[in-house]
Amino acid sequence: MADRTELRQIKRRDGSVVDFDRRKIERAIQKAAYAVLREDLKSIRIGSSVTDAVIRKTASAFKNRIPTVEDVQDIVEAALMEEGYSHIAKAYILYREKRSEVRLVKSALGLKDDLKLPLNTIEVLRRRYLLKNDERNIIETPSELFRRVASHIAQGEKNFKSSVTPEEVEERYYHMMRSLEFIPNSPTLMNAGTLLGQLSACFVIPVEDSIGGIFEALRDMARIHQTGGGTGFSFSRLRPQGDLVASTKGEASGPVSFMEIFDKATGVILQGGRRRGANMGILRCDHPDILDFVEAKLGKDRLSNFNISVGATDKFMDAVIHGKSYDLINPRNDKKTGSVKARSVFDLIVNAAWHTGDPGLIFLDEINRKNPTPGVGKIEATNPCGELPLLPYESCNLASINLAKMVKGREVDWEKLKEQIAWGIRFLDDVIEVNKFPLPQIREITFANRKIGLGGMGFADMLIQLGIPYNSPEAILFAERLMRFIRTESLKASQSLAAERGVFPNYEKSIYAKKGLRMRNATVNTIAPTGTISIIAGCSSGIEPLFALSFVRNVLSGTELFEVNPYFEKMGKAKGFYSKELIAEITQSGSLQRIKGIPADVKRTVVTAFDVTPREHLLIQAAFQKFTDNSVSKTINLPADATVDDVRKTYLLAYQLKCKGITIYRYGSKKDQVLSFGYRKTEEHAEVSGPVSVDSEYSGGCAAGACPF
Repeated sequence: MADRTELRQIKRRDGSVVDFDRRKIERAIQKAAYAVLREDLKSIRIGSSVTDAVIRKTASAFKNRIPTVEDVQDIVEAALMEEGYSHIAKAYILYREKRSEVRLVKSALGLKDDLKLPLNTIEVLRRRYLLKNDERNIIETPSELFRRVASHIAQGEKNFKSSVTPEEVEERYYHMMRSLEFIPNSPTLMNAGTLLGQLSACFVIPVEDSIGGIFEALRDMARIHQTGGGTGFSFSRLRPQGDLVASTKGEASGPVSFMEIFDKATGVILQGGRRRGANMGILRCDHPDILDFVEAKLGKDRLSNFNISVGATDKFMDAVIHGKSYDLINPRNDKKTGSVKARSVFDLIVNAAWHTGDPGLIFLDEINRKNPTPGVGKIEATNPCGELPLLPYESCNLASINLAKMVKGREVDWEKLKEQIAWGIRFLDDVIEVNKFPLPQIREITFANRKIGLGGMGFADMLIQLGIPYNSPEAILFAERLMRFIRTESLKASQSLAAERGVFPNYEKSIYAKKGLRMRNATVNTIAPTGTISIIAGCSSGIEPLFALSFVRNVLSGTELFEVNPYFEKMGKAKGFYSKELIAEITQSGSLQRIKGIPADVKRTVVTAFDVTPREHLLIQAAFQKFTDNSVSKTINLPADATVDDVRKTYLLAYQLKCKGITIYRYGSKKDQVLSFGYRKTEEHAEVSGPVSVDSEYSGGCAAGACPF
């Protein structure tokens, strides 16, 4: 045992000296051994015995000097060969070479990766999140980013008396993020601890029926987009095209024409200098211009910075189901302008969605049945991806727990998840305290309702670890059990904060007052699309199924990186069917189902997005929605050969399942989609066989790339 303590320090590649950690050497040897032997226990024994030899040799060779990381790794190679493990030494050498290449690329990017993150994760952090100086050089590391965020958010603790100190809370927040078990929404990562200081992802801005009101909303949108937020609008209050303009006795141009102005403005504003803005445009089904709205995106490149959804009422959906007509109402005077057959309008909706993915449906009555503050007002709009129904000027802060890291063995680690939920709710409540709001109206109602949205990502990865097929009845039951647990613990956490900090100011106008539940926050849960934050966390997006098991990611101005789902890779190696040749075959199709040599139980368990039927997609969405007080972002992916009738059935089923909204995407329906299966275009040929490939920031869900948060 004495030999193990003789080696006390080691010099890192950056020249810093740190305490020697035996476990790092042992784990590296175990990985190399397992790559060759595929035996856990034997790999562990080899790791332990060879590490003992490495420590003895290093301590002897460097009695009066501190060895470098490279020195120790050289001795590992020698020790493996001396102990008779030359085949394992080869695997270890190849691993060193691969790591060296990755470090070289990171160095060329001007990055210091102190968390040893995957190259694409580092590229996303570099492009979006790591702070830069005036010369646009990166001036922080990934761990410093998480420290910056933790330190800033923990300042919210100073506004209250608590049993924990702000310093203790900061450490907890830091380790939650550093461990990649919890990641807040993009604006919090980008702006915490900076002069900008705007931390919310989602806003709804009202659009009033006047030139002044319209352009005030446009100005507000620009301010929000500049700070990294996304905006949702209902254009339903605007008078229809051709209607009277009293001041000039002229004709109104209608909601769609004004949406185009918002779209053009979005196209020239960079969010925090890092990305384009995103919008949701909603028009009620009974607006006289509904047909123009439904087909607005059929035109080439129209409203490219908008997701659009029809605000569908129960009355409209009942008329669709029973073949009735319904009235169109002029919002200027609430007078009927005509009647139309509901099925004819619905057919136009599903036809446009089949062609372009838009419009989706937002079920307004279902949203308002679940409105937590009915005494404050009715909800008319949502954020850009539909997971946050909000009142005018409301904002919301989001964060997601990495569910893939909430598994122990083949079981959910419920205690660990419970702890993450409690701290996650606290984190989001602190965000409200330290946030710099872009408008005073936003600050006022956000503080009055204190809405937050804690959700999960990595659900598909969790299912793989638990051995549950995504497209199975077991997955639906598990999704309900999981979200019920998250909901229950989130409510408890918010109630605990209310006991410590007080209820939200609009509490008496909320549904909780009647129930006697003293809540700190009007809402607590949201299932968001996650996007780039799931790439940072290294997990699947939101509650989406895996889009592929192995694929090529296009990064670094044309560089292509090969990625394999780590949980599938681990399963393949444990069961003995993993090989480079097999992975290459999987990369051509994205799915396992038609590939030989893979055990039947693995094919059943490990499925990808297009192995899942639209109905199965929706049942998962509905299972999560059942226990989510905000809403659920979920793309119902359809294959290229899906029919218009498939879209129609999906939209109707979403309403029947009491979802708050529905979005579909038929593969190939947009030319600029960010996911490509099995073929790609080249200069020489229109289409050639190729691997599944994705853009640098695609993590799953909407293949049209319209979910930026």
